[in-house]
Amino acid sequence: MLNRTALEALTRRPLPFLKSAWPWRSVAYLLASAVPGAAFLLAAIPATLIGPPQGFVVGAAVVVGAVLPVAWFEPRRLRLVDDVPVPETPDRRRRELGLAVMTLLAMWWIDLIMVLFTVVGPALLILTPAVQPDVAPSVGVAAAVMGVLLLPVAAYTATAWGGARGAMARAVLAPQGSELNEVLRSRARLVDAFEMERRRIERDLHDGAQQRLVSLSMTLGLAKLDLPEDSPTGRLIGLAHDEAKQALAELRELIRGVHSQVLTDRGLGAAVQDVAGRSPVPVDVDVRLPGRLPTAVEVTAYYVVSEALANLAKHARAARGAVTGRLERGTLVVEVRDDGVGGADPARGTGLTGLADRLAVVGGRLSVSSPAGGPTLVRVEIPCA
Repeated sequence: MLNRTALEALTRRPLPFLKSAWPWRSVAYLLASAVPGAAFLLAAIPATLIGPPQGFVVGAAVVVGAVLPVAWFEPRRLRLVDDVPVPETPDRRRRELGLAVMTLLAMWWIDLIMVLFTVVGPALLILTPAVQPDVAPSVGVAAAVMGVLLLPVAAYTATAWGGARGAMARAVLAPQGSELNEVLRSRARLVDAFEMERRRIERDLHDGAQQRLVSLSMTLGLAKLDLPEDSPTGRLIGLAHDEAKQALAELRELIRGVHSQVLTDRGLGAAVQDVAGRSPVPVDVDVRLPGRLPTAVEVTAYYVVSEALANLAKHARAARGAVTGRLERGTLVVEVRDDGVGGADPARGTGLTGLADRLAVVGGRLSVSSPAGGPTLVRVEIPCA
């Protein structure tokens, strides 16, 4: 699954989630609170040993001195549970300092307590036979089994708290204000403008270059009929006629790639049938929709299906694929499956990151399950409101 935050990773199926790096990243994020915790303890020790009021002054000075390093540290460790870049804000420095103060005074010990209960607890249970040899063997084995059974629970708990903690830090650093909303609206306008330009190019190619190629092909065909096939001129005209027909076929394929006229005229179901019919790998299509959907939803879904089928043909080494589409409680859900070798990785340039960005403009989500050895499942959810 293509997830960019720990909270998104929690929506995966249990086995892929537990096999992913997100639980480990979340635990590392929480353990990193030992850094501000150490700074706070360095302030508390002199305050305790020296006593008031001098000890409080020294402790306060240590805390103030630790604010700047922690303010630098907090946004950087956020990448462990949140891969989405934090947008810049005019008061970013002030927000980082506020997050540092909040972490130093309260959050670090909560993080470490969560790690203590979720990770250290099951680990101690598993090690019971080793650390407590006096315990009866049956009790030690039962404790170890219980610890193993608690590990998946610990993974979910640590990831949930790490994700929530990261979401809180992001909210402090860059709240969802008017500037970010304007960026999102700007992205949507750019996508709309891009789609209008695609349609214009498709119309110009269809009405201009394609019509000229059709006329040229017909003229060459007529000329071919008036010449003996075994004459040099007849053979050249025949070759030119074949080249014109091939160029016309390639242009028609290019026009379909620029913009699907079937999508405009007949909707998403027919357009998916069209693109699946041109796939070199057999693809079963089962798209059942109650009617036409908003244009932006149909265009985005068609773009994702086209790219997914292209990846299937190029990389999956699959014998068969399938596309399903349903409208579930106001959300379009499209799934593309194949029985190929799996191992789809956004870092290898399969276009998955671009698809996720395209879906984000319309509020959609992309999830990919592609273990090594297959099968691969690409799931798209797009709200239609």
